[in-house]
Amino acid sequence: MAQFLLAFGAFIALHSIPAIPKIRGTLIGWTGHGSYIAGYSVVSTAALAWLILSALSLDYVEIWQPRPWQAWPTFVLSPIGLFLVLAGLFSRNPFSISFRKGGEADAIVAVTRHPVLWGFLCWSVGHIPPNGDLRSLLLFGGFAAFSAGGFFMLEKRARRSLGSAWPSASSRTSVIPFAAVINGKAKITIDVPMAAALLCTVASLVWLLGGGHAALVGADPLLFLGG
Repeated sequence: MAQFLLAFGAFIALHSIPAIPKIRGTLIGWTGHGSYIAGYSVVSTAALAWLILSALSLDYVEIWQPRPWQAWPTFVLSPIGLFLVLAGLFSRNPFSISFRKGGEADAIVAVTRHPVLWGFLCWSVGHIPPNGDLRSLLLFGGFAAFSAGGFFMLEKRARRSLGSAWPSASSRTSVIPFAAVINGKAKITIDVPMAAALLCTVASLVWLLGGGHAALVGADPLLFLGG
């Protein structure tokens, strides 16, 4: 358990960096934006792998028994989550997490100004029902809690960075997905980053369902769904 808590603490600390302008700005000043993104991606992947491996090393303690229907939240929420994460990272977004900087916000921001957080939240919550053991609940529940808490940090950062432009810019988007569209303040369009995210999501799902998920974590979602 100590290693898991240490890994989770490192994961949270690392993923809090983008929300802390002083630290993020210092790192970008030292390395440049491109090198910062590349280095951060590598370290983030390593931290995630460490966290998952440390969770798998914990003893299996069952909380509820698995049932085939419990796979459906994963099949519904995980593709949505993956698409939102990829679209958010690929798109220019002055409000939230993105691999790209500068310029006007891209099309995904009309859906929500925090697509990466919503995507990670969907993915995390979707993995809780079919994994009814303590270690999975700690892992995915922790991811979900961290994602939910990130909204407050990133909203605060965006307000500070946009300054006087905040009221006008934020009026054309929303934290809650599709709220700005429903209120008539934004219009959904498809741009290159969203199309690329959709293609990558489909390709990833084909690979995961074709054996990739079983190779990564030793569990085949299709077998679980079939009972």
